[in-house]
Amino acid sequence: VSDLRPSALPGSLDVSRSMFDLRSPPHRSMKRYDSVSSVPSSTSSRKDSQGSNRSLDTITLSGDERDFGRLNVKLCYVSSVEQIWITVLHCKDLTWPSNCGDNPRICVKGILTLPKPVHFKSSAKEGCNDIEFMETFVFAIKLQSLQAVRLVFKIQTQTPRKKTIGECSLALRELSSQESNHWLDISPPSK
Repeated sequence: VSDLRPSALPGSLDVSRSMFDLRSPPHRSMKRYDSVSSVPSSTSSRKDSQGSNRSLDTITLSGDERDFGRLNVKLCYVSSVEQIWITVLHCKDLTWPSNCGDNPRICVKGILTLPKPVHFKSSAKEGCNDIEFMETFVFAIKLQSLQAVRLVFKIQTQTPRKKTIGECSLALRELSSQESNHWLDISPPSK
């Protein structure tokens, strides 16, 4: 636990700066504490087998289970002109590796997994907690072709270098003229 009072961090009164300081390596005199608790981790409750006082260690997320954020998209199929409309709206609670810097430029790359894949990419925006894209992509493709494919999204950094930091996908089986809204959980990129 780090002391966030102004006296502990000279010249730093805003929360975002304080939060950033928590990511730096712990000081030698600090003890490790479980999140949401002031109890040292060695004394965390271990009564999980009785069904009470679940161990705080069991709620600590490993690297593969932590939340990478969510992507909000809208889909619509206009059958009269055989077009799919894909709108990339938001990226919320997005996390990225520290080697990408504090505010990398981030874009969303989309792929329709047809035999000849269709690629599209949003403009790059500055990385933050809630990135608003509001971009629509329109493709003329027959509905029968789309119903057997997936729409894959890759979240990529453009600066300092191009790198995929997460991905998510969606089956297109139930496309209709009624616009559908989807919140997709972003996962670590597949290797």
